[in-house]
Amino acid sequence: MQIEVNGKRLEAAADTLAALLRELDYDDHHVATALNQKFVRRTDRSETRLKEGDKIEIVSPRQGG
Repeated sequence: MQIEVNGKRLEAAADTLAALLRELDYDDHHVATALNQKFVRRTDRSETRLKEGDKIEIVSPRQGG
């Protein structure tokens, strides 16, 4: 299915947000996620279904001052 991840269109086989993170090799990283501009908690990712045209944001925390 065609989705958008961090502003880039891509073809993904994943049907849930958790599966997408595994597909994109983010599953071992501490990240924040949003689906169509709504925050998705880590505990909800495996139940969060994806559909054609969804917009996903994956953000890694950064340290700084």
